Amino acid sequence: MKRPNCERGSTIVEFALVLLLFLTFLLGVMDFSRMLFTWNAATEATRAGARYAVVCDNTGNEAAVLARMQALLPEITDIDLAWTPAGCNSADCTGVTVTVQGLNYRWISPVLGLAAFTDWPMPAFSTSLTREVMRQDPNSDAICL
Repeated sequence: MKRPNCERGSTIVEFALVLLLFLTFLLGVMDFSRMLFTWNAATEATRAGARYAVVCDNTGNEAAVLARMQALLPEITDIDLAWTPAGCNSADCTGVTVTVQGLNYRWISPVLGLAAFTDWPMPAFSTSLTREVMRQDPNSDAICL
């Protein structure tokens, strides 16, 4: 049975509309997954930076801690390294707090319309750890290299 001429091409138009909706949804899910990965990497970077600071006795050495954190998340450019109590040295410090602020996430999918391709600020990420052996254990030097 032949189709009438007035319906010719309607399948292609319907397919194009459904494909547009499907790809928008798929890109939105992928972009949201990227954002969750960045969030998790920032959390892990602050944890690793705090651990490196307390184990390796990096009192006042923010550059070494920042380099360790940038290995996990290169977007980190500035950290706040606060030792407890303030002004302590490696002999009397009881802990450290590492905070990362100013991270931005850039959406790449057109799901958000005009908001796509703009930077969205992420919250501050912070980790506090108590002092550990601070290089007194001969078996823990591997982390400090």
